[in-house]
This record gives sequence, C-alpha cells and structure tokens, in this order.
Amino acid sequence: MTTPPTPLHAALALAAAGVPVLPMRAGKVPFGNCRTCKGNACGGRPNMKAAGPCRCPAPCHAWAAATTDPHVLTSPVWAPVWREAVAVAYHPGGAGLTVVDLDNAAAVAWARETLSATRIVPTTRGEHWLYRGAMPSANAVRPGVDIKSTAQYARWLGPGTGRMAVLPAAVRALVAKEDTTPAPRGVASSLPARAPWSRQVATGCRHTERYVRTGLERGLALVRARTESGAGSQAFGVARFLAAQHTGCPGPCGLAAIGEEIVTAAVSVGVPETYARRAVANGLETAGERAA
Repeated sequence: MTTPPTPLHAALALAAAGVPVLPMRAGKVPFGNCRTCKGNACGGRPNMKAAGPCRCPAPCHAWAAATTDPHVLTSPVWAPVWREAVAVAYHPGGAGLTVVDLDNAAAVAWARETLSATRIVPTTRGEHWLYRGAMPSANAVRPGVDIKSTAQYARWLGPGTGRMAVLPAAVRALVAKEDTTPAPRGVASSLPARAPWSRQVATGCRHTERYVRTGLERGLALVRARTESGAGSQAFGVARFLAAQHTGCPGPCGLAAIGEEIVTAAVSVGVPETYARRAVANGLETAGERAA
C-alpha cells in the first residue's frame, strides 16, 4: 500500500513544476502571521497589491508567502509549520492560472451550461475548473462561484482530469462587472436612506451595541477603502465575517440592517447596487451555512 505524500513532499513536487505553494493548517486556512507581521504592521510583502517592505522569512501574509523556492520551503523557519500542516495551497495567479471555484451543484450546473470545458478537480461540495491565464480574483461573482487567481490561494486537491483550456472571456466578464471605478463627480448609483443597525432591530443579539458598532464600522472602512477595485469582494467578506459573529446568538440580530449598511458603503465607491446586494446576501448566507 502506497503511503500518501506528506504536505511538504507534495509542496516540493508542485514547486518543482513551477506552482507557488504554501502550507495550510487545520481548518484549511493559511498559518497566521508572526508577531512582527501581525496586523500588517510590517507593511506587507512587495508582491501584494499594496506593496510593502516586508521580507519576513516565515510563511506570513497567506497567498503572498507562496513560493517555488525549495530552499525556502525546507528552511528552518518553515520546518515547524510543515509539522503542523494538514494540506497544501497554491497561488493560481503565480502559476499563470485561474480557478473557477464552484461551491455547490447549482454552480456546477451553471458552469457546464456556460463555460468552455477545461480541467476539473472535484472538491468537497463542488468542483474547481482550472484555466490557463491569470486575472483579478473575486468572491461571489454569482451564487456559489468564486474566482481565484491573483491575490488569492486555492487548496491543492490533485491534478484533476481533462485538458486545461485558455481562460475564456466569459470568466473575465464575471469580475469585470465588479471592478467599477466611481465617477469623478459622484458615485455610480445612490440608495435611499435606510435605518441603520440598532438595538431595536437586534432584540435577540447577545453582543453589546458597542461591540457590534465597532466591528461594523471597521468593516465599512475596509469596503470604502477599495476605491479602485474589489469593493464588491470586500463587501462579501465583511458580510460573511460580521454574520459569523452572530451564529451563537438566539436572534434576531438585525443582520438585514447590517447588510444594508455594507451595501451602501459598496455603492458609495462605485459598485453597482445589484452586484453589491448579491455579494452581501451571499456573504450573510455563507456564514450561516458554515455555522450549520
């Protein structure tokens, strides 16, 4: 009986093939930043979107730590991390690839009807469709569909089957809808004023009002900071994160009101309202599904 390769051995094989890799810990997520890099205090790695001075030898900054250098992968700094690693991730964009992450059966059915055939890797709940060519990453481009390429990682689940095709225009168009820059003289669209989150709509929330408002304001600031692109993806992430904080509450927690504030922030930096609402709704729903 053949012994499965360890995460490090699998990573070295991928690196030798030109695929930048990084270790994943329990929970299928990257290892946390070291103390120096925590909170991006180091300024971030030079190969991240917001270039910084960080030269940390540890596997910090998630996808930005991915490498093909075997000396880095086997270095003393990475050795204890590999001992805890449970899987391997890779940076699709760094390998010149794009992964269309289909999270459920409905998303898979959509891809089969819409996208050109390519290499397919089965996942726990759906499929990864791999294409040759890199592009901007984005979450929730449509229900159950994420695009993983530049500035994102994907879990290595095997080589898959089928011949890999060139990245089609239909996939690029999914992200092009989101990367909307606000008009110089105003936002792309406006929303009618709606009541913000308050205790009156969160009668079953176990958190203090200060806790909720602080988290929400930080999330809204992240969305508003994406003035060039990616605000829709950021809105999805903020909605998912904030909703996850309430999975232990008896409810109601006023998540609809929180969602409205996130939508408003996204629209204020140029995200089309329809896309913003879809991204936020998917983020709130995803948090609930993971909790379940």
